[in-house]
Amino acid sequence: MTTRYTKDHEWVRMEGGIAIIGISAYAAEQLGDVVYAELPAVGAPFKQGDDMAVVESAKTASDVYAPISGEIVEANAEIAGENWEIINDAPQAGGWFVKLKPSNKAEFDALMDEAAYGEYVKGL
Repeated sequence: MTTRYTKDHEWVRMEGGIAIIGISAYAAEQLGDVVYAELPAVGAPFKQGDDMAVVESAKTASDVYAPISGEIVEANAEIAGENWEIINDAPQAGGWFVKLKPSNKAEFDALMDEAAYGEYVKGL
């Protein structure tokens, strides 16, 4: 499984033609304890860069942007069920936000790989 990253700290991993999307461990650490998350509805279409979700912590609220274009096929029921701490505990595993059916594979291929993202974060 290949994971790609955006400069806004979203990650996207392709599994069987479906993109799983969340925020990076770096983003979760910067946010601090998450106290709320708002996820999009199944069937919602997004273009790359659109506001897709909102995550709030005691410190701040942040938009989560669509790293690639497509249609939402699933929202994480745990997060929707107010189990927001999973975003901090496992941001790149169980703390995923949505699954999306991508409409443009080239957008995924153009994102940063893990090594490039690591270098990007070091420069912040």
